[in-house]
Amino acid sequence: MSEFRDLRAVVTGGASGIGRATADLLAERGAKVAVLDLDPSGVREPLIPVRADVADDGQVRAAVAEAAGRLGGIDILVNNAGIGAVGTIEDHTDEQWHQVLDINVLGIVRTTRAALPYLRESAHAAIVNTCSIAATAGLPQRALYSASKGAVHSLTLAMAADHVREGIRVNCVNPGTADTPWVARLLASADDPEAERAALNARQPLGRLVSAEEVAAAIVYLAGPSAASVTGTTLAVDGGMAGLRLRPPGK
Repeated sequence: MSEFRDLRAVVTGGASGIGRATADLLAERGAKVAVLDLDPSGVREPLIPVRADVADDGQVRAAVAEAAGRLGGIDILVNNAGIGAVGTIEDHTDEQWHQVLDINVLGIVRTTRAALPYLRESAHAAIVNTCSIAATAGLPQRALYSASKGAVHSLTLAMAADHVREGIRVNCVNPGTADTPWVARLLASADDPEAERAALNARQPLGRLVSAEEVAAAIVYLAGPSAASVTGTTLAVDGGMAGLRLRPPGK
């Protein structure tokens, strides 16, 4: 497929998980792709690796400029970089709250701010933010993470309104629990990893974790020409978690 031919994309947090699956799919469909990541050492051609910490504005500005230079411009920005947090509001210090909000929310602000001059020059300008089902559903032990993703959800709508008349579309994807390296580490730290995985599977009506590739497919759709009339939209890829209310089995 070549629907993204001649389009240039930047994916933050693109060295692993959902970000890597997204970068790979964009490249497969014809886009030139730069991956911005804290550790892009494992990124290989045709992807372009660029080191950047989204918590550092200077690094972000330099990395976006480098990516734009190597790509010849930017048409698509996927704001995927982020970190997780487990616990209630009592379990994290102020410093931890500041860190997660700084990376998950201000990371999007920094990267988008740096990319906007290039996006304004594009005839096909699209931004996709990786949000979470945690933005719209009350999940236990996810207070800090949910707060950050709730902000991403609202930020997406505000950005869509601010930039629609500049020809820049802004949307977000809300994954359910995805089978990513972060979730793997979460499971590994549980007292009973198999029981924890079973519980995570069970809370999604499809009965399994979402794959990184499934989330990537949604991101790529929103970033692509086929979604030219889609902006200010949240696309859930959550196995039915947000919208379905099933009876217990056998009931």
